[in-house]
Amino acid sequence: MPDADDIDLTGLWIPIVTPFDHVGDVDVASLERLAARLLDDGATGLVALGTTGEPATLSAAERRLVVETCDRACSAAGRQLVVGAGTNSTAGTIAEIEHLTHGTAAAAALVVVPYYTRPSEPAVVEHFGIVADASPVPIVAYNVPYRTGRALGATALREIGAHPRVIGLKQAVGALDLDTLDLLARPRSDFHVLAGDDAFIVPTIVMGGAGAIAAAAHACTPVFVEMVSCALAGDVDRAAELAARVLAVVDAGFGEPNPAVWKGFLERRGDIATGVLRRPMTSASTDAVDRLVAAAEALERV
Repeated sequence: MPDADDIDLTGLWIPIVTPFDHVGDVDVASLERLAARLLDDGATGLVALGTTGEPATLSAAERRLVVETCDRACSAAGRQLVVGAGTNSTAGTIAEIEHLTHGTAAAAALVVVPYYTRPSEPAVVEHFGIVADASPVPIVAYNVPYRTGRALGATALREIGAHPRVIGLKQAVGALDLDTLDLLARPRSDFHVLAGDDAFIVPTIVMGGAGAIAAAAHACTPVFVEMVSCALAGDVDRAAELAARVLAVVDAGFGEPNPAVWKGFLERRGDIATGVLRRPMTSASTDAVDRLVAAAEALERV
């Protein structure tokens, strides 16, 4: 069982897309190629089966295949892997973590607040405690009320983070709000707050965050790596300059439902074979991909 004290989440993590081939199967070759490129470009590690990885549309065997592929890439590069394994059931989440991480070098599991069922805040805190007690790997909580229907305040987040095997939080509330600032104002060395909204990476780090889990870093990865590194090093002026420059890429990439535009961009760049998504999601429009390609090219020219 990985020791929570030995895991450092500081840096830039990329929630890697799940590529599909022309017949709709998981494209392992494209996933291997993309994972290697992202890590070569300086990402701290990968998050497999985050929202951007379309886990809800994958079978149990496909989810395991994605994790095994990313695990090999991270091991080869000497980097860490976090595995998305949260469900809307406590027992189901524990079973999913065990299924996905067994026999791998996964450092932690990213566990979303239970969605659709919308339990109370105290029940969510209990859920994370039960999952953390049973999990074979440490937990990173994922607070994304836009998707779950349940917002968590700073008090509940601190209670979740008080568990010794909950090592971090992906905070994605669509703003740098008062609860997030309250959480960041009382930092703990054993609990890392990671920006989950790509437009707020630098301000989150400046206020005490440890880094980010950022889908936008599929594009112009070295620029995002530099931005996060500067913010963590206290070079606020350079970090702010880069944050202003990457904003157009972030905006364009989320112009249509995630991860459609990122996959279209990655297909254009040759990182993956197709920009196909699993239904009910649909591929990005040509105009949306054009806009992201133009934004990325402008950023890379500077």
